[in-house]
Amino acid sequence: MSSDASRPRAAEAPASPAGEPAAPALDRFDRPLCDLRVSVTDRCNFRCLYCMPRELFGPDHAFLPRAELLSYEELGRLVRVFAELGVTKVRLTGGEPLLRRDLEVLVDLVASTPGIEDVALTTNGSLLAKRAASLRDAGLTRVTVSLDSLDPDVFQATADTKVPLSAVLEGIAAARDAGLTPVKLNTVLQRGVNDEGLLELVGFARDNGYVLRFIEYMDVGETNGWLLEEVVPAREVVARVDAVWPLERVPAARFGEVAARHRFVDGQGEIGFVSSVTTPFCTDCTRARLTAVGELYTCLFASSGTDLRAVLRGGADDDALRAAVGGRWARRDDRYSQLRGRGEATARPEMSYLGG
Repeated sequence: MSSDASRPRAAEAPASPAGEPAAPALDRFDRPLCDLRVSVTDRCNFRCLYCMPRELFGPDHAFLPRAELLSYEELGRLVRVFAELGVTKVRLTGGEPLLRRDLEVLVDLVASTPGIEDVALTTNGSLLAKRAASLRDAGLTRVTVSLDSLDPDVFQATADTKVPLSAVLEGIAAARDAGLTPVKLNTVLQRGVNDEGLLELVGFARDNGYVLRFIEYMDVGETNGWLLEEVVPAREVVARVDAVWPLERVPAARFGEVAARHRFVDGQGEIGFVSSVTTPFCTDCTRARLTAVGELYTCLFASSGTDLRAVLRGGADDDALRAAVGGRWARRDDRYSQLRGRGEATARPEMSYLGG
């Protein structure tokens, strides 16, 4: 799927530390490095069926030892290196990122990094109500909250948590009130699980000024029991929404935009659809992922990452770090979603480890 937005040019790249223009990092398909997703923890207080099913992430599951996690200072240094290679947008994720203590410290470090224009957070919302204002004050730009149902019973069944739906809704409202707008809501649809409530979610988003994103259920990791027949194709969801609230397509705002955006014809906001299964967008992918232990992944479906922690803690200067990151990106040829079903399946890390 091609983007309507133009591809960034070399002249638009950020300046190097010496003040000289730096060429953007490009991979083998000339895709620029623009977005970085930083996982700060693999721990979560939910056990969503499509991400961390409880039978495999139970009380005895071995999460990453806290001593192995990168410090905020180390993460901040890596973000600076990524910014020097072209990254302008950083998203903090997990696991549940708000389980990491004093996350505001990292937000401040990232927000103050030259070249970083947008700092976002993806969260399940359960701890957001008391933190939204402090996160905004630290420099957070936007927040995305996972919300798979407005039916309390369906919510409890899909999230498999003792956290009530009301706590998540309070967190969403707190983010809006703190000015982290527009608040985005991510809904992963599964056939026969939560797809019957999709119109209720659309109405909720429209009435409250939120931006809803429907995401096709993906085959990330090895534990979620993914089946193609459980995917609700984005085109079906568009048709169901359009029949109630007419939609019109919105051109992409920039190269690499993941969601296919539509606005409501009546002017009451917009909605997006992420269709990596039925309409892969590999050709426009501009994002890298950094795990909590400093591994660089160049695709959500990659089988292995590049250990930047060893480089970082081995005494490397920033030039060596830039070479490590830029060199890996230059070798990047990932396009899993385009090749899905061709028999190239390999073992892959879980979404909770890589970050959503």
